[in-house]
Amino acid sequence: MSLSTLDIGIFAAYVVGLIAIATFVSREKEGHDKDTKDYFLAGNSLTWWAIGASLIAANISAEQIIGMSGSGYAVGIGIASYEWLAAITLMIVGKYFLPIFLKHRIYTMPQYLERRYNHDVRLVMAIFWIGVYIFVNLTSVLWLGALAINTVADVDIFYGLIFLGAFAAAYSLYGGLKAVAFTDIIQVVLLVAGGFYLSYITLNIISEDAGVLAGFSKLMALAPEKFDMILSADNEYYELLPGITSLVGAVWVLHFAYWGFNQYIIQRALAAKSIGEAQKGIAFAAMLKLIMPIIVVLPGIAAFVIFPELETSDQAYPALMKLMPPGMLGLVFAALVAAIVSSLGSMTNSISTIFTMDIYSYYKPDRSQNHYVMVGRIVSFVSLIIAMVMAKPLLGNFDQAFQYIQEYTGFFTPGIVVIFLLGMFWNRTTPKGALAAAIGSFLASLAFKLVWPALPFLDRMNFVSVICFILAVSVSLMVKEESDQVHAMEKTDFHTSKSYNLVGVAVLIVLSVIYISWW
Repeated sequence: MSLSTLDIGIFAAYVVGLIAIATFVSREKEGHDKDTKDYFLAGNSLTWWAIGASLIAANISAEQIIGMSGSGYAVGIGIASYEWLAAITLMIVGKYFLPIFLKHRIYTMPQYLERRYNHDVRLVMAIFWIGVYIFVNLTSVLWLGALAINTVADVDIFYGLIFLGAFAAAYSLYGGLKAVAFTDIIQVVLLVAGGFYLSYITLNIISEDAGVLAGFSKLMALAPEKFDMILSADNEYYELLPGITSLVGAVWVLHFAYWGFNQYIIQRALAAKSIGEAQKGIAFAAMLKLIMPIIVVLPGIAAFVIFPELETSDQAYPALMKLMPPGMLGLVFAALVAAIVSSLGSMTNSISTIFTMDIYSYYKPDRSQNHYVMVGRIVSFVSLIIAMVMAKPLLGNFDQAFQYIQEYTGFFTPGIVVIFLLGMFWNRTTPKGALAAAIGSFLASLAFKLVWPALPFLDRMNFVSVICFILAVSVSLMVKEESDQVHAMEKTDFHTSKSYNLVGVAVLIVLSVIYISWW
């Protein structure tokens, strides 16, 4: 498949327009040089709509659209738990985590760990996050994006990788988080509109032009096995979504690690004008999360009916794009690339923030603000180059890239969640207890993987989370050690507005209906 002249024109207009808008919003007032707060935290200028849109744009990328569509093709609607449960997680993060982080006026998550524990904990976690962002997140987004470009536009994967890296650098490298966050508004509108249109087309095809509701009903009738939220033990994909564990237990560890303690996600909220603005942005993102399965999972299930003989499940979304008429294909293709480059921009900015503020500035203090901004730009560029080189060796042989991400980040997330939750809500936690949980998370995960390889990774994370909790508490109680700064939970105001609370209740009601309907 290749793009028509009209499609190429639409896509080119999108590329040029995005770079132009990013350059415009990145400009500084005359006489003012961009400092670290401007570059890494958008000058604390983000409004609720920018925060909410940017949270979704950073999250919904190639690994979500292509990867989760692929998992929808293989597994079914159950994979949507990752999207729907994220809405609840966001509301919890906004109410209980954000007030603590914003009170400390931090740039990064490792910086909070130094405030709570000590510099050793900060350094260990900073190095860990940089490694994961480059070798897991950036590589997966680049590889899946290049695969989609290859399928849709018949562009060699190598050149697709170069294009995506160059495009992300062109619009985000100069302006930093401000350029990323404000252009993400455009990205979200585009990817939501494109996703809805693709779902509309596929359901109409299944219904033979009888409408989307008829198409959805027929889809459930033709593929009933794809509409189980909780998989039974005899399901061939039980290892990926092990029954009730996909609803309780380790799935929450994944969500808290991603939405609460993940730098390239939470950085938008840290850049808010105020705590109220940040919480409104979080609530907006939670509402958008409720509709994401229509965009990223439903097309994959539809592809199972339309294209039952695909070689790999990750080909589902690109295959569906072949159904688009000229013009609309260009828009949907632009939406897909929008999702990819917005995540690339977010990740590289967070990598540069962590490296510059948590590592470089510690060993090279008292340098000028311009110097740190320059270092941040260099690190962003270098991280993209490394990810482009490593993308194929790391992901070329995986059938479901989304599961690759969950599997290997799951080695570390139990320790991360234990460190943060105990640090925020149990004053007795010590630095050595935190390090014990961090190291224990990797060693215990590796041991389970080697000794019990058939154990579903979510079940493995359940065991590892308990081990990390016991390690952190035991070491903290046995080793008498004071943290650099201990703050009590009761010193933080967790009050939220009535509108925020109403959104939380609405999210719970909607999800209760969904799970009861497709249990």
